[in-house]
Amino acid sequence: MAAAARARVAHLLKQLQRAACKCPAHSHTYSQAPGLSSSEKTTDYAFEMAVSNIRYGAGVTKEVGMDLQNMGAKNICLMTDKNLSRLPPVQVVMDSLVKNGINFQVYDDVRVEPTDTSFKDAIEFARKGSFDAYVAVGGGSTIDTCKAANLYASNPHSEFLDYVNAPIGKGKPVSEPLKPLIAVPTTSGTGSETTGVAIFDYECLKVKTGIASRAIKPTLGLVDPLHTLHMPSQVVANSGFDVLCHALESYTALPYHMRSPCPSNPITRPAYQGSNPISDIWAVHALRIVAKYLKRAVRNPDDLEARSNMHLASTFAGIGFGNAGVHLCHGMSYPISGLVKTYKAKDYNVDHPLVPHGLSVVLTSPAVFTFTAQMFPERHLETAEILGADTRTAGIQDAGPVLADTLRKFLFDLNVDDGLAAIGYSKADIPALVKGTLPQERVTKLAPRPQSEEDLSTLFEASMKLY
Repeated sequence: MAAAARARVAHLLKQLQRAACKCPAHSHTYSQAPGLSSSEKTTDYAFEMAVSNIRYGAGVTKEVGMDLQNMGAKNICLMTDKNLSRLPPVQVVMDSLVKNGINFQVYDDVRVEPTDTSFKDAIEFARKGSFDAYVAVGGGSTIDTCKAANLYASNPHSEFLDYVNAPIGKGKPVSEPLKPLIAVPTTSGTGSETTGVAIFDYECLKVKTGIASRAIKPTLGLVDPLHTLHMPSQVVANSGFDVLCHALESYTALPYHMRSPCPSNPITRPAYQGSNPISDIWAVHALRIVAKYLKRAVRNPDDLEARSNMHLASTFAGIGFGNAGVHLCHGMSYPISGLVKTYKAKDYNVDHPLVPHGLSVVLTSPAVFTFTAQMFPERHLETAEILGADTRTAGIQDAGPVLADTLRKFLFDLNVDDGLAAIGYSKADIPALVKGTLPQERVTKLAPRPQSEEDLSTLFEASMKLY
């Protein structure tokens, strides 16, 4: 009887295994052959979803003091930047901390588009403060800076390059527990409140790089749409372009089962794993919100519905790309930002030349998706349709041009600078831009189509002028 039962169970398990490979989530070979050990595989066979706890609602920021009290936190580091330190979002946080008897110190020297130098300054502040929790109020620059401060203060004997992504840094896995971090995003773009990624300019190479580890993701993200009412229109636009590209890139990224190498230990499985059935859902939904609400949010600062939805879209896209990853638009954006000459974006109150991150990402998007479309044309057509294109007569060979034209129209309608030439670059800068892209293999290797240096040169050249 026992033998018969075991045989029946084994038969059912085999049936289940066969059925699993035919489910919709695995319809484009999102599965690996069962029964192989990870050491026998050259590509990955699993993906892992990691995301911060998220609380969304108008006015939810006022709960932060209660959250810290519930955590038993006694000594808090509040991080923000000089501009925000005088605005209502920071005041709401401080009022909540005072009301709930939470001791805190303010660090307001966060640099918009942080550098390794500004990271190190924040790290030094955190190490001296012996904090037992952190609160970051601001955009991605503030939240990323706070992640780095928490990481290195919790690992006081580590050197700065220990956790920085290879090949620039050593890319070591994080093994020590970090302190709680509550992120209060005030822009609708980076999704940094959901992710284990912190990006900065590495000044000696004049390129962006970062730290990527699930260990550094915030404990809690307080997504309060009231904060979006304080954003100038160009900040809304550029942060929205970041959401747009997060969604597009994560949805069209190399599928997780095609990414190599296969990790020998789960701690080395990267945060950016490739597109997968769960991240796809978040990316597509974020894209639908962008298509419906971004133009409204830019054009009318009092449109709370549009700005609230864009705030939520940022978080949705963050969950998607925080687990799938981004690819060429982001990889190419890092030298565009890092090599900036004199360009200063409208509505950004900074004392240094600045190409906002979302702008640096979106300027290459028509060229990039023309290039990548031949690998997963159906997905490129699907995203074009979501963004408003009529794809009824389009064939798979049209996917790249259709999506590119749709993006150009979207950007033209929002008065985006006419390509890289409009922000100060010329063909003479292309070799330096390519050189700055090459170290970004953490993201560029997730592009569905491999690229050579010549390909990158062609993409940069095609992005010099958009319209």
